[in-house]
This record gives sequence, structure tokens and C-alpha cells, in this order.
Amino acid sequence: MQIPQGKKIYFSSDNHLGAPSSEESLHREKKFIKWLDEVKEDAAAIFLLGDLFDFWFEYKQVVPKGFVRVLGKLAEISDSGIPIYYFVGNHDLWMKNYFKTELNIPTYRDNKEFIFNDKVFLIGHGDGKGPNDKGYKRMKKVFTFPLFNWMFKWLHPDIGVRLAKHLSVKNKLISGDEDKEFLGKEKEWLSIYAKRKLETKHYDYFVFGHRHLPMEIKLNEKSTYLNIGDWIHHYTYGVFDGESFELKKY
Repeated sequence: MQIPQGKKIYFSSDNHLGAPSSEESLHREKKFIKWLDEVKEDAAAIFLLGDLFDFWFEYKQVVPKGFVRVLGKLAEISDSGIPIYYFVGNHDLWMKNYFKTELNIPTYRDNKEFIFNDKVFLIGHGDGKGPNDKGYKRMKKVFTFPLFNWMFKWLHPDIGVRLAKHLSVKNKLISGDEDKEFLGKEKEWLSIYAKRKLETKHYDYFVFGHRHLPMEIKLNEKSTYLNIGDWIHHYTYGVFDGESFELKKY
């Protein structure tokens, strides 16, 4: 894909709307919507790298209550012709086809390669990749097991969603919240993962979320790992203008 002159590609991750409560996250939701209103003016595409919500589960006929402001804004932008791509995170593992059918936003459950202006990107949420995140890797096997999903959907939504929201905030294994401190360039596990991927194929940019820390780590002379950060503490986002990638703070 060639980015049109004057257009940019934007990246955002880890809003965790609904945490620690719907009331307390409302100001973050409104701030994010303001950002969306600004970037839509010159966006060629928008990438949302997961955990937009602190919990999301789609029953056959029901989705979680709330988030109408941000969902409406995403629908508006998508309807205007600006493509939006969503990567499922560890807090919205149970996302199915709601975004695709209602908002025309495709969702991805694993990393995906994109090429913009001859630059090769590997993009994803980042959960469960690399040598660490071990507790979450074990929990993910449970949460993605078909029998568990089948059993959970038969809980009344008032019970199931309330229970899941509680666990999402309280349980670090479920949240994947192992360490929010910078581990160092040689120890950041998504950086290690990116270096391993470079052994088999060249990528100009590895772009992930999940770690909640804005990071830019040069892997070699031609490849860079970037972590987008979050909309809880950092309010950071990524911008690719067709030539270079930049992390910015809103």
C-alpha cells in the first residue's frame, strides 16, 4: 500500500476502558475520542492494537454494556472510508464478529504483516510472544479452550460479565500484567521476540502493544521494535508518515 501524499497511519493500544470502573474510565474514553476526531483528518488508516476494553465477551445476541461513545466514533470513521484494523488483546480474547459486522473493522488474533511505502511491518498486540509472559501463556490456553468458552456463555451475562470484570482487574495472570517497568534493551521480551523473527525475514518495524510502556528499540541498522504504550498513564500513540515512524504523546 502506498500512503497518499499528506496522509499518515496511526497506531494506538491498551485503553482498558471500563477499568477500574466505567465511571473512572469515562474521562479516558472522551480523551481518546478527541484524539480520534483529530487524527481522522489526515489518517490513511488506524490500527488499534488490542485491549481497547478491559473486558469484552460476545454472546450470540449480547455484547457488554457501555462504550457507546467510542463505538459510535469508530463506526463514524469507518463509514467515512478510513480503514481501521483491530488486533485482539489478552483482555478481549473473546471478541468474535461484532466489530466486523457492525463497524466494518476486521479483527486479527495474531500478528499480521503489512507493507506501507515499501516498509515491511509486523503488527500485533504482543501478548504471549517471546520468552516471558509465562503466567499469561498458561491462562490463555484455558481461556481459549472451547469447553471453557461454551460453559461461560451459559452464565447469565449479569453474572458472567461481573465476574470477568472483577478477575480482569484483580488477577495479574489473567491481565498479563507481569511488570510495567522497563527491563532493558536486551531483556525486553518482545524485543527478543522481534530479533528472533529477523533471523528468518526482514522487517523494518515491529509494532506491538501489551507492555503499556512506550518504547523504541533499534534491533539493527534497518529494523526497529516499537511499543505503543497505553491510554492509562502515558497517552502515547504511533505515527508513520510514509518515511519514518514516531511515538507521540497526546
